[in-house]
Amino acid sequence: MDTFRDIVVIGGSEGSLVPLREILSGLPANFPAAVLIVVHTGPSSPRLLASIFDSWSALPVEYGGDGMSVETGRVYLAPPGRHMEIVEPGVLHLSDGPKIMFSKPAVDRLFHTAAAVFGERVVSLILSGNDGDGAFGAASVRAAGGLSLVQDPGDALVSSMPVQAIEKDHPDSLVRSDALLHALIHSVTQPALQKLSSDRSG
Repeated sequence: MDTFRDIVVIGGSEGSLVPLREILSGLPANFPAAVLIVVHTGPSSPRLLASIFDSWSALPVEYGGDGMSVETGRVYLAPPGRHMEIVEPGVLHLSDGPKIMFSKPAVDRLFHTAAAVFGERVVSLILSGNDGDGAFGAASVRAAGGLSLVQDPGDALVSSMPVQAIEKDHPDSLVRSDALLHALIHSVTQPALQKLSSDRSG
C-alpha cells in the first residue's frame, strides 16, 4: 500500500488531555503531517489551551483561523465556540453554525470536511469523551478511503465517544493509550517509507 496520509484529525472531550499530551509531546519536529484537533470547549472558555499544547509540542500549535492554509508540521486547534472546518483547496474555515451532538466546536464537522477535501490522505483519531460526537465524522473518513483510529474504550477515562465511534464506524484499529503516539506516526510515515523503499529497489 503506497497511500500517503498527511492529514491527522483528532477529537476528544473529557479525559482527552492526558493522551493529547502524550501525543503532542512525542511527535517529532519533522512530523510530515498537519494535525487538527477539536476538544470540546464552550464559548466562554479562556483561549489558553493552544498555548498549553504548544508548551508540550515540538510542532507549533495555534488556534485555527479563518482562511489559514493547512500546512504539514503544524498543529491547529479549534477555538472555543466555533466549528473548525476545512474547505477547498485545504483552507480552514470557522463556522458559527448550531451545535452538533451538543458541541461547538464539533469533532464531526472537522472530520466530515477533512474527508471531503483530503479523502484518503486523512487519519482520524477519536479520544476519551462524553456523548457521540465524532462517530459519524470518523465514518466519513473511512468512506473516503482514510484511516480511522479509536482510543481503546477500556483505558479511556470516559468511554462514550470511543464506544459510539466503534458502534457507528467500525474503525480500522482500536489503540491503547500508551500506543496512540506510535499508531499516528506509523499511520502517517509508513506508506511513504514503503514507497521510498520500493523506488530504491527499482
